[in-house]
Amino acid sequence: MNAMEGPKNSHNAEKSFDFKAHRFCIAPMMDWTDRHCRFFHRLLTRRALLYTEMVTTGAVLHGDRARLLGFDPAERPVALQLGGSDPRDLARCARIAEDFGYAEVNLNVGCPSDRVQEGRFGACLMAEPQLVGDCIAGMKATVKIPVTVKCRIGIDNQDPEAALDALTASVKSAGVDALIVHARKAWLEGLSPRENRDVPPLDYERVYRLKKANPGIEIAINGGVLSVEEAAEHLRHVDGVMMGRAAYQEPWRLLAVDPQIFGEQAPFASPRAALEALIPYVSQELARGTRLHAMTRHVLGLFRGVPGARAFRRHLSTEAVKPLAGMDVLREAMALIVDTTPESAHTKAA
Repeated sequence: MNAMEGPKNSHNAEKSFDFKAHRFCIAPMMDWTDRHCRFFHRLLTRRALLYTEMVTTGAVLHGDRARLLGFDPAERPVALQLGGSDPRDLARCARIAEDFGYAEVNLNVGCPSDRVQEGRFGACLMAEPQLVGDCIAGMKATVKIPVTVKCRIGIDNQDPEAALDALTASVKSAGVDALIVHARKAWLEGLSPRENRDVPPLDYERVYRLKKANPGIEIAINGGVLSVEEAAEHLRHVDGVMMGRAAYQEPWRLLAVDPQIFGEQAPFASPRAALEALIPYVSQELARGTRLHAMTRHVLGLFRGVPGARAFRRHLSTEAVKPLAGMDVLREAMALIVDTTPESAHTKAA
């Protein structure tokens, strides 16, 4: 039984996972980082740690777990992000995540959406550091896989110095394995979730100070990381970097992760080669009844800046959404791209 079908019931499934993978990770993004996206991203980087979309504890405990939590073994290492605030529910969900073969379970303390606030989880938990600590302690007592937190530097009128220090102290005493900090405040009043991704100013120095004050805890930085070069610069100050929208909107950048961050060869020499490698997966999923657009929507930015990229995106955007769209649509789109080499504009830009 593979991980797409159900739990592995093995606490050692990820024993060999090198947790330095936090050195570069791809952010959990609602409606974006589904299993098709993660499979594709894994073709572009062998070493980055991938994250699921946030899944609430209620969904895990009462929903279709195979659908919500299933993933292809090829995605590993992959971490599950949970939304919740009840230590007992989170502990139960962490055990389920471990049984499914996830490499890590991460608690969301950064999402600012109204739905999250109503459920008392996400960024509003920045105001309850002791509760977050209790949640981490409950999960740590239940599983052997790493337990981490993704948070903001503060919310609303909180002082980012005091708020982030309080949260860090609480989760540190609970045994948290890593803290991933989006270097912006979240404004729960007055800004939409979309605006919260851009409007609050970035304060990377605050995260750097946090690392300096806590040398014994793994700290990764998130927010506004637009290139692998920027990631490498952050690594002079913190242990890891998490890239979000740039990884999704311009996935070709991920081909530079293994060479530039881990000193290893890229999985493929070009974006085209990576897309060719995705074809067997797309064909398999089509045979299972998956709609083509569910997969191709994640590759639209793969050739950005390459001649033919606009025609590629347009063809997939208009044709892949049709109910009977098949492999021919993807191949037609690929034919619109002018052949490039590793020395092309793409690789130079990476």
